[in-house]
Amino acid sequence: MPVKRRNIFLVYLFMFITFGIYGIYWLVSTKNEMNELGAEIPTGWLLIVPIANLFWIYKYCEGFSEKIKKDGHPIMWFILYLFVGIIMPAIVQHELNKLAPQQQKPVQNNTKASA
Repeated sequence: MPVKRRNIFLVYLFMFITFGIYGIYWLVSTKNEMNELGAEIPTGWLLIVPIANLFWIYKYCEGFSEKIKKDGHPIMWFILYLFVGIIMPAIVQHELNKLAPQQQKPVQNNTKASA
């Protein structure tokens, strides 16, 4: 399963409409995509366990840092997630969209017949 291209605006809209439930679904979906790229992020069930969810978020940020951004700064991403987590979906999805296969647009024939 390749990385899925998602519209960042729609990610936030769905999170708002579903009162955050789509956010959990999105985290688990992107976790699965990062794991396929070699990250080692544990099961998403840890998200609903207090304290364990902090460990999960750290592992998520570690996977993002090592396999997507390739910058080697998981602690920076973890701190950013903790303090301004609302921007993280935009950052993560933007980077994942760079790895997603480009959608082919149909070629239109713009030749005009002379009359």
